[in-house]
Amino acid sequence: MNDLTLVASRLDPNPFYRDPIADVGDRVPGPEDVALFDQAGYDLSPLEKRYAAANRQRFGAHREHRHAIRTTWLASPPSKNEGAVLNHALLLERKGFAGEALEQLHRWARVNPLLYKLVKLRPKWGLDFSMDYADRDGNVLEILHFEYDAFACEEIQARVDRYSRLFMSVDWDERAKGVLARREEWIDLDFEAQSAWKCDYFGIERERFKMVAWER
Repeated sequence: MNDLTLVASRLDPNPFYRDPIADVGDRVPGPEDVALFDQAGYDLSPLEKRYAAANRQRFGAHREHRHAIRTTWLASPPSKNEGAVLNHALLLERKGFAGEALEQLHRWARVNPLLYKLVKLRPKWGLDFSMDYADRDGNVLEILHFEYDAFACEEIQARVDRYSRLFMSVDWDERAKGVLARREEWIDLDFEAQSAWKCDYFGIERERFKMVAWER
């Protein structure tokens, strides 16, 4: 069975915030403005959220206190609770800085060097797909979790196009039975090895994610 629907299929190729934060007075952002900085993912620091707002970039809650530029990629019926159930399917982005926004950061970083974290931030795009399975016999597993990052929008867009077609054509309930039938091959593996096994099972490339997004 496949009940997935395509919600969004296009990534935003714009890599940068260019507009500075207005009306900041003499205050230089402090350590708290880049607290819990996510070096390898998509979580926005407090200062990045201010730049997102200044550049009219939409973002939203990603998990508890975390926020990210994210779009729902694929969806399934929200009330479904048995069989193959989509956990999440997202398109993600992390912007860098250019123009007046970058100039503003350079001025501030001379006073607070922690802001070079943003100065050196490389634009990054990614996709994140997770399909789960649960049945009344007590079987529960993640059928497939596939994440892929790149520093080039077109590299991810090509995969969005490819995997949209693939993931919407798979009989997820049937494939879950196949994964369950071979559980002794993967159940005791660690996270990365399980991921590799499942990618091989589905005949897709291995995951690539958590790419550190700072310039050299």
